[in-house]
Amino acid sequence: MIITYQGVESFKISQGNLVLAINPVSKDSKYKSVNFGADITLISTNHPDMNGAEQTARGDKEPFIIKGPGEYEVKDISIKGLLSKSEYDGKELVNTIYKIMFENINLCFLGAVSDSALPTETLEELGNIDILFVPIGGKGVLDPTSAYKLAVSLEPSVIIPMHFESGSQELKQFLKEGEGDVEELDKLVIKKSDLDNKESEVIVLKEE
Repeated sequence: MIITYQGVESFKISQGNLVLAINPVSKDSKYKSVNFGADITLISTNHPDMNGAEQTARGDKEPFIIKGPGEYEVKDISIKGLLSKSEYDGKELVNTIYKIMFENINLCFLGAVSDSALPTETLEELGNIDILFVPIGGKGVLDPTSAYKLAVSLEPSVIIPMHFESGSQELKQFLKEGEGDVEELDKLVIKKSDLDNKESEVIVLKEE
């Protein structure tokens, strides 16, 4: 599995020819958008910074788009969307937390979640998490301290922060909550067996 970061909350996750896109940045956003072909596109929050599904269509390739809670099975990938809330950009928005089983790795994508007190039923649904994607930038999403506390409480093998700018104070504060600075990677290449001895290890990805 290869994971790359396009900024804000946009990720490209691929295995062989199969590509999963999460929260691609729209052309209507103030942030840079990236165009690439995907088989499946997940949107957690209906905001231009995260709802650019059109950016993941290329040529004849149209992605299967998932925009909210429910259970889905697409191309042998199991996806469960869980309802939550966001106050991103000063607005009350619906946010979907996604639990994704891809190549036997359990991914949990928190989206633009703003409240670290997740409902008990949501926590039970998430179960064991291999890789957790958590927003850390404040301003309507979790602040760095709350984000770190929530992340480690979920006991994932790997934590990938998102919704920050490289070298930002938010990232520095998030890392300070743990073991301090970590090397930023261009991409994460990982398989299930690589996760065996990891406990809430923070991995920072550079924006492509």
